[in-house]
Parts: sequence; C-alpha cells; structure tokens
Amino acid sequence: MNAQVHPSICRLCTAYCPIQVTVENGRATKVTGNPRAPLYGGYSCPKGRALPEQHYGEQRLLHSLKRGPDGFGTIPSERAMDEVADRLKAIIAEHGPRSVALYVGMGLVPFVASTAIAAGWLNGIGSSMFFTAGSIDKPGILIALAHHGMWQAGQPHFDTADAWLLVGINPVISKSPGFPGQNPGRVLKDMEKARAKLIVIDPRVTETAKRAHIHMQARPGEDAAILAGMIRIILSEGLDDSDFVAANTQGVAALRDAVEPFTTEYVARRADIAEDDLLAAARIFAGAGNAGVSCGTGPSFATHSTLTEYLALCLASICGHWARAGELLAKPNVLLPGYEARAQPWPPFQAWGFEPRLRVRGLGGCASGLSAAALADEILLPGAGQVKALIVAGGNPMMAWPDQKRAFAALKTLDLLVTMDTEMTATAELSDYVIAPRLTLETPMTTYMPESVKYYGTTRGFPSPYAAYTPALVEPPTGSDVMEDWEFFWGLAQRMGSRIDATIRYGNGPQAEAPSMTFTLDPAGRKPTTDELIELSCKGSRIPLDRVKQYPDGHVFESDQRVLPRAAGNDDRLELAAPPMLEELAQLWAEDNRAIEADYPFRLLPRRTNTILNSFGRRIGRLAGNGVNPAHMHPDDLASLAIAEGDCVTIRSLHGEIQAIVAAESALRRGTISMAHGFGANPGSDDPLHLGANTGRLISVEDGYDPVTGLPRMGNIAVQILPANAIS
Repeated sequence: MNAQVHPSICRLCTAYCPIQVTVENGRATKVTGNPRAPLYGGYSCPKGRALPEQHYGEQRLLHSLKRGPDGFGTIPSERAMDEVADRLKAIIAEHGPRSVALYVGMGLVPFVASTAIAAGWLNGIGSSMFFTAGSIDKPGILIALAHHGMWQAGQPHFDTADAWLLVGINPVISKSPGFPGQNPGRVLKDMEKARAKLIVIDPRVTETAKRAHIHMQARPGEDAAILAGMIRIILSEGLDDSDFVAANTQGVAALRDAVEPFTTEYVARRADIAEDDLLAAARIFAGAGNAGVSCGTGPSFATHSTLTEYLALCLASICGHWARAGELLAKPNVLLPGYEARAQPWPPFQAWGFEPRLRVRGLGGCASGLSAAALADEILLPGAGQVKALIVAGGNPMMAWPDQKRAFAALKTLDLLVTMDTEMTATAELSDYVIAPRLTLETPMTTYMPESVKYYGTTRGFPSPYAAYTPALVEPPTGSDVMEDWEFFWGLAQRMGSRIDATIRYGNGPQAEAPSMTFTLDPAGRKPTTDELIELSCKGSRIPLDRVKQYPDGHVFESDQRVLPRAAGNDDRLELAAPPMLEELAQLWAEDNRAIEADYPFRLLPRRTNTILNSFGRRIGRLAGNGVNPAHMHPDDLASLAIAEGDCVTIRSLHGEIQAIVAAESALRRGTISMAHGFGANPGSDDPLHLGANTGRLISVEDGYDPVTGLPRMGNIAVQILPANAIS
C-alpha cells in the first residue's frame, strides 16, 4: 500500500479549511484537519472529512447524462457540448439572446474564475440574464452597504474586540463569512478567555448563544426593531462616539428622530425581551473599545432584511468601531493586488436601477444581482423576453428557490435545462442534460476567494494576511468523463463562435474598482490550464503566487501596512439616514407583528446543520443520518398539541403545506418551529420519512418580498400544525 499525506484546502464552503489528505494508490482515502496550518488550529468539519465519500461514493456522477424517452443515458461530454450548443443557437435564433439564462450556486465556490468565465460566456452570446444564489442568501447586505457606504480601513483586528453582536447567526455550525470562520468554536472560546462579551439575538439557544454574555431570545422578525432600540439608547444616553460621527458621517439627527419611537419599553414588549438585557447590550456595545456586529441568514430570510443590515452598519458607525489612522491594517491583501487604506469612507453608491429590467414585480439589476426568486416567473410568463433555456451551474433550484411548486412548473416548461452537478439532484432529475464536473481534490486552487469576501461585508474575510495554494491531489476515477465547470463554458463558446469577456470583481461601488480585473479568453485559440487561470486571477497580487506556493500548509504573510490618514480635501461621509431605509423603519414601527394570525399561531424559522451544506451531503451516508430535516418544536408546544416526538405532522401556511417529522428541542422559543432548508423532493416524490420536507412549498415569491432584491419572506413564516395521517 502506497499511502502519502498531502496538505490541501477544503472548498465545500467559504471557510476554506486547511486539510490533510491521505492518498493511497491514487485515491483519497482520508481527510483530517491540518494541525500545521495557521489560523485554523487543525479544525475540520464532518463535511470536509467526508470528501473521500463525495469523490468515490455511488452517488457521484462520473459521466454526463442525456434525457431520452426511457430516462437518462450516458453521453460523452464532447457530444453533450455539441448538442447543447446547437440547441442554444436554435433558441437564440428564434427567441433572442435574452431567452437564455444562467443560474450559479454554491457549487462553483471551489473553482477558480468559474463564475467569471460562466458570466463571460453569457455576455458573449448577448444575454444579461445572470442569476446567483447570492440573491437568496443575504442579498440585503450589499444593498445596505450601498446605502451606508464602507469604511476603507475596515475594522480593527478581531482579536482586540471587547464585544461582538451576533444577530441570527450561529457560526459554530454555519462557519459563516460574517464571523471568523477559521475554527469558530475556538474563536468564541478565545473571546471568553479575553473576557470579550458576546451578545446574541436569536429565538433559539443556539450552540453560539450558549456562550453569550447576553442572549436576547426574541420574538422572530424583530431584529431591526431591536437594533433601532439599541441605537436609540446609545444616542439618547450620549454613548456614541460624537467625534467620529461628526467627522465621518452625515444624517445622525435624522437617524435620532427615526429611532425615537423605538423606546426601550416598546422594543422589549414588541420583541418580548427583557428591558435590562436591551439596555445592557447597547451599553456594552457602545462602551467597547472595539466591537462588531454580524447578521446571519435568519434575519435575512425574515422581512426587513436590508433594514436590519443597514441598522447594524449604523450601529457600528455611531460607536466609531472602525480602524483609525496609524493602526495596523487588519486585512491587507495577499493574493489580491495591494491597496492603500485610509481612515475615510467609500461613500454611498447606487444600489439599484441597473439593466436588465425583469418583467415581474418591477425588479431589475441591483447591487446583489438579479433576483433568483423572480426567475421562475420569468420562465413562466409568455411574451417577448421569456426565458426558454436555463443553465444551472453548481446549484439546486428545486431545493433552494422559494415557492417550490412554481419553480417545478417553470423548470418543466423550459425548452432546454442543463445542470452541472456532482450527483442527481432534484434539479438534475428535471434536466435535459446533466454535466458531470471534477471535484475539489482533482483541481488546484488558492484562497483568493475567501480573501476577497471582505469586499462584500465589513465583518467578512480572513482576520490576517493568510493565503494558501493547493495543487490537484488525485485524478478522477479511471474511466470517468468529467470536466471542470469553466471548461464547459469554454466548450460552449468554442462551438457557438463567441468569446469570453470575463471580469473578476470584488464587491460593488467605488471599492470594487481597484482589485477588479478583466480578461478575454478566445475559445478559437489554445485552451488554458486551470493553473494558468489561477495565475491570471492572481496577476498583480501583493504577495507573488510563486511565494505563496512555497508554503504547502498556508502562511500568514508579513504586513506592516498602516491605515493612512484621510486624504487632503476629502469629505466623504457614511450615510446614517438613507431615505429608503428611514422610510422602511417608519413602516416597521407602524406594523403590528405581534398579531399572529389566530389560525396560524406558529412561526417557522430556518436553521443549519453541521453535516449538510444547503442540499449537499444528503446522499452521503455518514453525513445524511436518517436523511430528514425534522420540524423542531419546544416540548411544551408538542404537549399542548398532543403530538409526540417522531410523529408526522402537516405544516400549513397561507401558501402551501408539507408533511414533516417532529423533534423536541427545549432550546427553541415557544411558538416557533425550526427546520433546515434544502431538503425534500420534487412534487410527486414526497417521502418525509426518508427525504425530509421542502420548506420552499410554504413560501410565496410574492409574500413580503423586498422591492429591490426580490427576496420574499423565507423565514418567520406563519404556520399551523396539524396531526398527519400515519405514513410508512
């Protein structure tokens, strides 16, 4: 047996944990955390440790598939590209370029420049119908940043934080990029040792909330009201950093007026939290020398998600929790080009109003991209501009999109549906072609992607100048016919006579210009290697890629870069009173969210699990467990309904219903139900005992949707619980 252990990078999520991979006779047989790598302390999660099962399990697709009269059969990938290109050309000839759309999911996170190349291919054929999963997962943060502006120097070093506020985020499980994802459990323990005070707002006593100094177990959907209440306390008690506010912001008086109705008594009653906790949270956050606030998917799925993100930014700004001139820059670039960071804002920038315009609900291009929640209607709505062909790259719309039955009807009406995925997902089952890709251990990669996410949120990105490179460690299984995602779009461009104008851009607005890079690929010429694309993406990097490669375990590189003073004559300001946000705050105050419909007395909340990422892992035995997403309820709620743990119940909303298996969880707030997103099956194939239930069926794309991002209410959904007939 020829066994060797190699360092590498897990790329299942944006945490990019360093791993050690045991390779025996050309096959990866074991994955563990890498104890020699900096930052992570040898951490790995169950999903990363299951990479060998992902690569060699029976669920993996090793050949591309084509739908025929009798089901799917294998097709050589070259022929699949021939046929897909021919069908796309015919559709464009009849309906125009806008009839072709592209949806990119989390599955493209691991692959260098794949999203940029896919978008470049789409541009090359003349279509701008580009959609991503980012328009479902926290799109409001990008709109909030556009309204508020960004501080060029970012935050001070995280390990100097005296306090941190987490709103509906559970980094112990999610490894969220809104909180240091490098072994987040250890990060929280280090905070405890340093006596930093953790404040958590969450209707569930999560794994993270258990470590909180203050946990406000609030009524769902009241995150924005709580943040408004904290801002009011800070401003009314004079706890704000008045010097920073005067020098670097505008609109504080209007903000003060806007939060005035959100008194401590009112917010505590509305959110059903203790007044003392709200007061203490505001005073701790304002009194900290360094503090930050991170918002998660929970508040994003509820209504007023952009407002929540905006108020979180305002909270940080009125307290001056930003890096100052002369301080060591916390997040200098490594694989991205170097830049100057000054103690001044990038001012607010345009948040929406970009082309293309969609035909439904008045939506169009915005800072978070086109709304994927509107794509099903763009497929179903007849007339000029109707989407007739859809390429899905690394995503699973049938599990991810809201309003699953509408998505099902839409995908089934397409003239052409092509899915690139590693297994037969619910979306792949509906496809005309399924393209089998390479997996992470079969491709090289760097850490440039998680480094770049700092441009998409103030609390994101590596907390120090860390970078790593990994080569491909293994070849795909013998006899397989797989390709990298970008190679598929290269092949289509080659066959369709188009070129690929790709842009790698980080963030939006003024801060996106410095690190952006545009390159053209000519499919009529020689196809590049993935390593050549990596070199292209790292062109002009602060630390040369060749030097990064000298550290197989990754490395924290030197940086003595200091925050520079404000430029002479600069008077840019962070905006504390963006009119759309203050108007929405007034609407929030006028709402009566305490009035829960008599017939729908429970609120359904999203959650994540430690073994499943979105819908990935459900077909891997060691990760999937019993394969279901239980409906977690408080034991007292179960008792009041005469329902026992393990029973099957019907969960009904105003828009649909599902059947699910219940589980008792005392950590939940009473009156709530907690279920993971991304489970279940396509309509007609329901099996709640073995596949779980898809919560998307309880959601309408027209219920409480954000007028800019198009994101509907996907959490805090009013539901009723009914006993279901016994199933087996």
